[in-house]
Amino acid sequence: MSEYSATISWQCGVSEPFVDQRYSRAHWWEFDGGVRVPASSSPHVVPLPYSVAERVDPEEAFVAALSSCHMLTFLWLVARAGYRVESYRDEAVGIMEANERGRQAITRVTLQPLVQFAGDRQPTLAELEQLHCQAHGECFIANSVKTIVTTRIRV
Repeated sequence: MSEYSATISWQCGVSEPFVDQRYSRAHWWEFDGGVRVPASSSPHVVPLPYSVAERVDPEEAFVAALSSCHMLTFLWLVARAGYRVESYRDEAVGIMEANERGRQAITRVTLQPLVQFAGDRQPTLAELEQLHCQAHGECFIANSVKTIVTTRIRV
């Protein structure tokens, strides 16, 4: 078993109203090793100026986590198969829409990886498709999408 943690912090501005929904959604994500990421709600969900478009929003982070996990799993599989990857770039896209229960959700994510291989040994299209299929099946995040979320209130 492994445990992962993040600290999410937000503070209301002194002059900001709160109960009327006119407050900044800007906040911080902090991870081990000291990485601090500026975050906000998406301007697609909460209009400007209450969202900060230049910050990472949870929906973007969800898409990035899926893409990153897929890439890391794919690279592991490809190296194990004896191919050498020179570069990998994915312009992943997530779609938020009503799910089967009528709730807003990221219902689809399309990964669009462009992989450049080095050397004479190059996978065929069929081998590449199989490696991506296997990476999806073994990706920790892809296997976690339907997960139980527990809320532990702290006062």
